Formats: sequence, C-alpha cells, structure tokens
Amino acid sequence: MEPAEPGVAAYIAGWKPSSVSPPAAAFARDVITRTGPQGRERAKNLLWAAGKLAGYAASPGLDLMPEVVLHPPVAERFTRCAPGLSPVARRTLRTNLRFTGRRVVPHLYPADLPLPRERSKQPYSPAEVSGFLALADAQPTAERRMRAAGLVCLGAGAGLIRGDLRDARGSDVIARPGGVVVAVRGARPRTVPVLARYHDQLLAAARAAGTGLICGGADPGRRNLANPLIRALDGGSGLPRLDTSRLRRHLAGRVRAAARAGHVHGRGRDQLLPAAR
Repeated sequence: MEPAEPGVAAYIAGWKPSSVSPPAAAFARDVITRTGPQGRERAKNLLWAAGKLAGYAASPGLDLMPEVVLHPPVAERFTRCAPGLSPVARRTLRTNLRFTGRRVVPHLYPADLPLPRERSKQPYSPAEVSGFLALADAQPTAERRMRAAGLVCLGAGAGLIRGDLRDARGSDVIARPGGVVVAVRGARPRTVPVLARYHDQLLAAARAAGTGLICGGADPGRRNLANPLIRALDGGSGLPRLDTSRLRRHLAGRVRAAARAGHVHGRGRDQLLPAAR
C-alpha cells in the first residue's frame, strides 16, 4: 500500500481532537497512517471512525491494539450500537472501519454481510407542498416568509438539498427567456431549471435575499442552516415533518408525470431529473 501524501501525513500526525481520549487518538493516528489514505478529507473520516471505535473499546478495558480493537466482532458491535447515528451514517461508519481493518489486520476480515437499508422516502403530494407554502406564507415576519417559501421552492421546484440548498443565494436565481433557473454552487456547479409552478414565489424570495443566502444565515458551512425554517414548517395543519429529500422526490414525480403526458420534451426532462435523484 502507498504511504499517505506529505500533507495528509502531517494532518494525521497532528490529529488530536477533544472528542476522544489521547490514547484513542494515538491509536487512530497509528492505524490510519498504515492505511495510506488519499486526501485529507478521507483521512479525517477514517480518523474519526477509528478514534470513536478506540474510545468504545477502551471503556470496558480492552487493550488498544489493532488485533483487538479492529477485530470484526468489536467493530461490528460498535457499528450497530453507536448512539445517535442515522442508517446512512451507520453504513458509512461500518465501511470506513472495514476499510481500515482490511489494511491493518487483513487476516481477521471475512466477506461482508449486508446491513438493512431503509425504504426510499415517499414524495410529498401536491396538496402537501401547497400546505407547506401556505405555512410559509403564514410566518410572522416578511423575512421569515420569504426564507421559508424559498426553502420549499428550491426543494420542490429545483430539487436542491443539503449543501446546495444552504449555498443558494438570491443572485443565483435567474429569470431568462423560457423560464427560471438556479445556478448551483459548491462541489458540483451546474444550472438547474425550476418548475413553472414555483417561479413567482422563488423569484420573490430571491429578490428579498439579494446577494445573501435565500434560506438565511451568514455562513453556508453551518450544517443546521435550514433547521429553524424546517421547525417553523413542522407539522402544521396535519402536515408531516418537512424533509428536503421528499421535496426533491416530489419534483422527480412531477417531471416524470409531465413527460408521460407529453408536457415536457426530452431535453427538459433530462435537465430536471438529475437534480431530483
């Protein structure tokens, strides 16, 4: 296996987080150095997984040795019992620990057994999306009304979620001949068309935001940027909790239905569907 790049090796050597004990951090630095990760972000994820596993193993008094801590039953129990993780995060944790184990103690690792996967989330119905927009319009201040409407329109009309949603600024929403588009920033820059139903409300939200973030805040790096808006739209009038991934699936359903009915030509369908997957 190839050694880590110099910058990555220096990052690993200096990794001393406050969230794990010094012995657990030392264990993580040792084993992840042996894996030779390519890239700082990859090293960060592997270090976090190994450090948390080492802290878990140390609590009942296990020796912090690779043959003990990375032994499949120990890693598997930690993967299944670690608190506060979503199913996706749990699968990622397991993948990272198995990656480390196969490179540090390869003789201990058998073939994978699949973890259960949750069912795909159902899209919101048009009535539910209309309900969220009505709740947005009922917010107590004009600023909150614009932000909440922008969140719903970006999700249901353009298929934006997570980082793309947090990064969206008013100046990224552009009205041009043929419709409205959103210039998406971030790791995958692209231009996404918006469903006609959401043009007026999204343009109003964009004008209110100006060059600022449509969903509010000053730092798009904050992972909980949209949470106050989601809480404000949570469960009113019998509606389910707002989930941006379900908004995106609503967009996919609308585009496919329009394509089947002949209302969206092939090029328009191909532009919209990647944003909604």
